[in-house]
Order: sequence, then structure tokens, then C-alpha cells
Amino acid sequence: MKLIDKTLLTRLCREAEDAPRRRVHHLLHDSRDEPVQRMLIAVQPGSYWQPHRHTEPPKWELILVLKGAAAWIGFDEAGRVTGRTEAGAHREAKGLEYPPGVWHTLVCLAADTVLFECKAGPFAPIAAADLAPWAPQEGALDVGDYLRWLVRARPGERFRRPDDERPACS
Repeated sequence: MKLIDKTLLTRLCREAEDAPRRRVHHLLHDSRDEPVQRMLIAVQPGSYWQPHRHTEPPKWELILVLKGAAAWIGFDEAGRVTGRTEAGAHREAKGLEYPPGVWHTLVCLAADTVLFECKAGPFAPIAAADLAPWAPQEGALDVGDYLRWLVRARPGERFRRPDDERPACS
């Protein structure tokens, strides 16, 4: 039996505070080869997931908010926001499931957020072709600007770098 309790969630949130990526994963599955991958992800504001999709192999992704709040943001092929769903433990929406092949990211909206993620296995790292070329890579200088934009990004908008002459809502 694997117990998911307040003590575990609190410990994971403290670990996420100190983690360089501002998040930690707690695997509930025993092997990367299992047909269903299940994990808890404790995340703090400032954590960055480069927008991505799951096509190689195609996989759905289910995420539920156990504590805190997060926003899921969908994009088109050019990086324009196609949808935004905010979910949280004390909000109307509690989570969502993405189908394979949809460009998306997640942004943490509250300190000490904990997510439950479930997706088809076996584990496969995200292929380079499935990382959004129109978004900053993890560790890039403009990640902070991009994250600040993600917190407020709305459908129809596209991130505009300071040196980009195109309108942000084109």
C-alpha cells in the first residue's frame, strides 16, 4: 500500500522549494516500464515546463490538483494560446486530461501546489521534436519573462519577446 497523506504532501512541497527546478516528482509506479505511469508532482511558482506535446509515442496525460492551483495552457503550432484552464483544490475545475499531440504547458499559480499525474507507460522522455520551438528552452534567459506572461496569458495571445516586432495578439 502507498499512502498519500498530508505529511507526504508537506514534505514534497518543502523539497520543491529547495529544488533547482522548483518541483519534485514522487513516483507511485515501481518501474518506468509499467503500462500506467502515476506520480505526485509538488511544484512552486517559478517552475517552468517548456510547452510540449506527446506524439512520439502518442500519449494522453491526466493531471489532477490535490493542493494549490495551476493553469493548463494549450497552444497552436505557432505558439498562440488556444485555451486556458485554471484548476485547483478549491476551484470549480480540479484537473483535466490532454489528448495526444496537443501543445501544452502548465504554470503554477499558488505556493505548495501538488498534482497527481497519470499517463500511459512505459516512460519515454519527450522527443526534441515535441518541445515547442517557439518557447524558451529550460534555462534560457527569457524563461522568467515567459513565465510571467504564462501566468496571465489568454486565448488568442502569443508571447512577444522584447526584440520581437510582431504584435503580441496577432
